[in-house]
Amino acid sequence: MQDKPVDAALTYPFDAIPEPGQALEVAPGVRWLRMRLPMPALNHINVWALEDAPGWTLVDTGMDTPATVADWQNALSGALGARPVVRVICTHMHPDHIGMAGWLTRQHGCRLWTTRLEYVTCRMLVADTGREAPADGVRFYHAAGWDAAALEHYRARFGGFGKAVYALPDSYRRVMDGEELAIGGRTWRAVIGRGHSPEHLCLHCPELGVLISGDQVLPRITSNVSVFPTEPDADPLSEWLASLGSIRERLSDDLLILPSHNEPFRGLHARLEALIAGHEEGLARLAAELTTPKRAVDVFGLLFRRRVGVDLLGMATGESIAHLNCLMARGLLTRELDSAGVAWYRRS
Repeated sequence: MQDKPVDAALTYPFDAIPEPGQALEVAPGVRWLRMRLPMPALNHINVWALEDAPGWTLVDTGMDTPATVADWQNALSGALGARPVVRVICTHMHPDHIGMAGWLTRQHGCRLWTTRLEYVTCRMLVADTGREAPADGVRFYHAAGWDAAALEHYRARFGGFGKAVYALPDSYRRVMDGEELAIGGRTWRAVIGRGHSPEHLCLHCPELGVLISGDQVLPRITSNVSVFPTEPDADPLSEWLASLGSIRERLSDDLLILPSHNEPFRGLHARLEALIAGHEEGLARLAAELTTPKRAVDVFGLLFRRRVGVDLLGMATGESIAHLNCLMARGLLTRELDSAGVAWYRRS
């Protein structure tokens, strides 16, 4: 969620950034496109077009908005040479990544490829569109320390996930960790991460020395790692840290990293180490400060540099609980509910 200082060990080999609807070649047969997002704090997503005769395999799709539709129409008819889309791969189920998958697969008569948990989780979340906020969700955020106004805001906005996702395909092709995909005569190996999303897909091409990292490794920002009301006792931060360590062991440091946000970079191991260290420092600060009981909303200042307003309250709460649950899993914290149903955390 929060910006981190840019690691001096990272290098950025490209001076130019593609305009919406345009494409830049970043490796043989690999084009970089950028789609607009309707959020001031994060106004773009990078998507990747891989040459795959007779057309393109696309990796990630953007959010279902009129601007993204226009960007894709311009790119497909212009920068991508009016060649067909033969496959759509989505790294994970967040709307900025999978939002246009249904539109693209229907337009081109091709299939969606992704991991099982990403597809199933997305189907579950879009089914909540238009529903009233569940009592479990209200209890979860009340326990975190939200006041009445914040809970009412949650009720009013619940069920909006599906509004940014074009109707998903009714079937998909499952991708599994370690699987080798033949794309354009080259082998791309699936590398699965967890924590930011249930079963996040990265793609590694040893021949090109390229990793499409999605949100698993970003150069300038850290991906949100959150606990949600559907699984309040989850420990996604432990999964995230383990995934980052596994990627460091499995992949070499000389790769060109193609992330979903910011710019392509080199310096994979340094970035992985910085991400792990940043979370471990946050965990240490929490453990040191929780000699007196605190709620999830009381620890924002220990984890985030920016002010947490209503627009970031859900993300900040989810990430704070992820850190607190991680410390509980390590045996360093205890949690108690008071008579009003509010959770208080304290060092063991």
